[in-house]
Amino acid sequence: MARKIILDIDPGIDDALALCLSLFDPSWEVLAVTAVGGNVSSAVATRNTQALLAYFDPERSPRIGAASEPDRGLPVKGRFADSADDLRVAALPVAELRTPHPSEKVIVDEVRSAPHAVTIVALGPLTNIARAIQRDPEFSALVGRIVIAGGAVQVGGNITPAAEFNIYCDPVAARVVFASAAPKTLIPLDASNKLVLGLGFLSELPEETGKVGALFRKLLSAKFRNYRLELGRETIHLHDTLALMAVACPELFRFVEMSGDVETAGELTMGATVFDRRAAPAWRHNNLEVAVSVDAGAVHQEIVRRLRLAADAAGDLATPV
Repeated sequence: MARKIILDIDPGIDDALALCLSLFDPSWEVLAVTAVGGNVSSAVATRNTQALLAYFDPERSPRIGAASEPDRGLPVKGRFADSADDLRVAALPVAELRTPHPSEKVIVDEVRSAPHAVTIVALGPLTNIARAIQRDPEFSALVGRIVIAGGAVQVGGNITPAAEFNIYCDPVAARVVFASAAPKTLIPLDASNKLVLGLGFLSELPEETGKVGALFRKLLSAKFRNYRLELGRETIHLHDTLALMAVACPELFRFVEMSGDVETAGELTMGATVFDRRAAPAWRHNNLEVAVSVDAGAVHQEIVRRLRLAADAAGDLATPV
């Protein structure tokens, strides 16, 4: 039986790559792709999600969820190399589609339709997941697992010295999710920073005559360029795609049960993920399974392998991007 997946994304190049790998994995059934504001505004996240699904045109079309702004609004706008212009380099057309339901409604509907069987892969801020929890009191008991790309345990943040980007964008929502009874796996920067890709990665991508190769040769070239200009680096991370690999290939990761919370108010620490790692912890309840290490080389090889399989499934390019 195919594994049932909901992908919650704020696309973004990295999210686009994770989406592609998900859609063409024959062992997965992607029930829905729900947009959330983060790397881009909520409106752009919804538009990008629609454009990517139209471009990939999978055999089975998942439901789409529309993003709405966090209650506090987004605190950052295009700060990272996955900023609002990233998908524009591909000039993906967007057909006029019906207005999708709000993301949190789509998430609740799909989880209720398949109790205990749905894995949510949350690759952006946790706005939609928190709202789903608040919308349906039984949601936490019905969802199979929530896999979260975000947070940091022993390393510094990547948007502030203390905070990781996804958690920082909506720390109140993250705290709701962390405190919920839903089974949760966290893929923090401690793990995702280990996957470091150089320019040679571009030569490993599928040929540009196909849909997948054409899109990601263009997008990932832009990502390398942005990292060089903004961060002075010749290498990139794929935090979201690595988190997806924790679902696809958990044997490549090592997980530890931890007790974690989120700082929602500190002037210097807002969005920081806090874990009780004292010798005699006072927080007795472990509420998160946390990835603490990863075989980055094996994950790299697996991403390349799955991209080539996706390229074969998606087929040739009809019109240039």
